[in-house]
Amino acid sequence: MSEIPTWPDFLPGGLEASTLDARQGGFAGAAPEALPGRRGRGGVRGEAGGAGTAHSEGGAGGDMEDGVLKEGFLVKRGHIVHNWKVRWFILRQNTLLYYKLEGGQKVTPPKGQILLDGCTITCPCLEYENRPLLIKLKTRTSTEYFLEACSREERDAWAFEITGAIHAGQPGKVQQLHLLKNSFKLPPHISLHRIVDKMRDSSSGIRPCPNMEQGSTYKKTFIGSSLVDWLISNRFVANRLEAVTLASMLMEENFLRPVGARSTGAIRSGDLAEQFLDDSTALYTFAESYKKKTNPKEEISLSTMELSGTVVKQGFLAKQGHKRKNWKVRRFVLRKDPAFLHYYDPSKDENRPVGGFSLRGSLVSALEDNGVPTGVKGNVQGNLFKVITKDDTHYYIQASSKAERVEWIEAIKKLT
Repeated sequence: MSEIPTWPDFLPGGLEASTLDARQGGFAGAAPEALPGRRGRGGVRGEAGGAGTAHSEGGAGGDMEDGVLKEGFLVKRGHIVHNWKVRWFILRQNTLLYYKLEGGQKVTPPKGQILLDGCTITCPCLEYENRPLLIKLKTRTSTEYFLEACSREERDAWAFEITGAIHAGQPGKVQQLHLLKNSFKLPPHISLHRIVDKMRDSSSGIRPCPNMEQGSTYKKTFIGSSLVDWLISNRFVANRLEAVTLASMLMEENFLRPVGARSTGAIRSGDLAEQFLDDSTALYTFAESYKKKTNPKEEISLSTMELSGTVVKQGFLAKQGHKRKNWKVRRFVLRKDPAFLHYYDPSKDENRPVGGFSLRGSLVSALEDNGVPTGVKGNVQGNLFKVITKDDTHYYIQASSKAERVEWIEAIKKLT
């Protein structure tokens, strides 16, 4: 099979991103500033997990004339100690700034900056097995930055905007990015046997594991979006559309098979490119290793039932703790059937919720934006809302914009 040039999966076709020259600043001191809304190139951008809201940023550390291209939460790996911390990122044409958070607010001046001076970007980056939503930026001096988003859609949106910022001084390439964003070109002479052999490689292939759907456990399976990421990372395809079509071909040739109602239902589609689902809830397996274990209802734990619902919405939100009343950013996941809201610690590698609650019988409402509302500790104000559960537990949550708060409230209300 002919070698296919690698470039980010959100960009189809053979445009190569050059390298990010990144340098970490050492800013100190700060006064807290309320979290701004998120936005992307060309105006307001929505995202999986939160609405984008245009915001005029007058912060430190960037060229104000260039304007803000995108801003929002990402999880960043530390340089010296490789721990993971949530930072608020602001992208400009020549700089990617990141800010520390205190009390649910971003602290200015910025904690550091990455100068966009001709660079490489890897997306998807599969170097961390437990963090599949990574972007890697590598500088001319081989300094590497790992940034994690809350969803595939948000990861790809960030990668697209960063790539555009890298090429900001080359209008032709920026125009080509936009023209080719949704193009499709399936590479010729693909050897399906070679792909499957590599997929089965014990060190670099797909790693099947138990997954759940609707209360049933399916052994030796993998999710659709993970296979798409793997095909792109291994240069078999150049973008997600090609990867979906290639995965559908693997099913047609009986190398793969769908598992569970979600993926099985998709194969009834007449369009080859729609038979495979680029989705974190669709399950697949190698054809001969299919094995299902159905758990009796009485043996299904509450946590299993909670996590078996369909994901409706997810994103980063700040939450007030119950004991210490301190504010921390968590990745929230809203599910239906059954209706639960879970939250995860983005600094941890394991993908297990650190808390959650049933939405049945719950109440959700926005809190006033003028001053600190009753029940909220610290100088935290703006874009707040409260969820009161059936057992009268109060959860105080902060979105990054008014529009995002409205979206979360409306989504939760539908499930109460």
